Amino acid sequence: MSGPLSKLKRKVILLIFVSIFISCSPVILLSTWQNWLILSVVASLSCCLLLKLIFHKLIKAVEALNVGLLNFKDGDFSNQLAYQNEDEFGELCQLYNETAQQLRKEKQWLYQREMMLDKMLQSAPQALLLINDNGVVVFANQSAQNLVGSLQALEGLSISQLQDTAPQEITAAINTAQDGLISICQGDADEQVWHASVGEILLNNQHHNLYIFKQLTRELNRQEVAVWKKVIRVISHELNNSLGPISSMSHSGKIIATKLEDTRLHRVFSTIDERISHLTEFVQGYGTFAKLPMPILTAIEIRPLLESIQLQWPSRIQCDVDTLQADRGQLEQLIINLLKNAHESGSKSDAITLTVQSRNGMTKFLFEDAGQGMSEAVLTSALVPFYSTKNSGTGLGLALCREIVEAHNGYINLSNRSLGGLCVEVGLPN
Repeated sequence: MSGPLSKLKRKVILLIFVSIFISCSPVILLSTWQNWLILSVVASLSCCLLLKLIFHKLIKAVEALNVGLLNFKDGDFSNQLAYQNEDEFGELCQLYNETAQQLRKEKQWLYQREMMLDKMLQSAPQALLLINDNGVVVFANQSAQNLVGSLQALEGLSISQLQDTAPQEITAAINTAQDGLISICQGDADEQVWHASVGEILLNNQHHNLYIFKQLTRELNRQEVAVWKKVIRVISHELNNSLGPISSMSHSGKIIATKLEDTRLHRVFSTIDERISHLTEFVQGYGTFAKLPMPILTAIEIRPLLESIQLQWPSRIQCDVDTLQADRGQLEQLIINLLKNAHESGSKSDAITLTVQSRNGMTKFLFEDAGQGMSEAVLTSALVPFYSTKNSGTGLGLALCREIVEAHNGYINLSNRSLGGLCVEVGLPN
């Protein structure tokens, strides 16, 4: 046995020997060496006996406390002391057990909070990067990994290594460590606006920089769509208020024209009815866009859904995904709209392909055709409500697709194919 416990034993033995020597010193001085030897042996045996009788419980209690404190030092609060005698050390051991139990509960609570915090940070839409003063990434969530474009975890990578995959604007923002707006444009994808926020924190006595990148493009798009929806609701309300009386008067006019046997007047009222019916369908289409309900997510089997849509809109489909959490009605409307656009692009049916695959926590739908594609001006405005290049188009097909995708926290990108035609990429969370 080593450490403070062995020192305590040596001090106790020394104290007993000194006490016995002092008490027996007159006898030793007045006795012969034979008597002194006998007395020494008797004193030694008495010392050992007294040590065992008096300090046995004390040594046992101190041993238990020593083991317990060593467990505390190692961060282990699960052990309880077995010493339960009703004395001062028993009360001390009981206090130790209560403290260990309290520390164990607090440790479990802290662990649960850390797990909850980590889950929240990993699922946060903002990209979070924590970099120490050596330029090494200490923490990065999934959004940061997607923003940087890395297929592996970012923890342990240096800033210079991030430059291999990250957009130049992001690495420049990390190097300057300043708040501000960032515009990112990669390839044929739409320009994205991000806001960079930088804060300095002290963690384990080491300075770290916390970078928070928040995408503003989606928020700006939502505000734009909200304005369009408000306009649509006002227009639809006014048109419906007028269409009802007009339809009723037209019906009465047709009855009168029938009684008068005036074919010209009957033809006039029939034309009015036809245009009223067309305008009603037109208003209802806009109403669908303006009042799109929140998606109700359920587990959808992708392949049977695609097979049923393929009967109406033939295309070559390749699907590597079994299920997806989405609103079935909205997902079906999304796929039909995009396949319908592909067929109306002038492309042959056998040149239209739909590929479904899972990548980095997202299910990606790639709609490709061999049509005429889109000009840069059309690509910029194609997702805006009311914008259409078709004579009979309402300008709501792609706008509705974007609304459905963003309601599912996904994205939609339009780009021209190098071999001709259009490619529409839709990403929905798994």
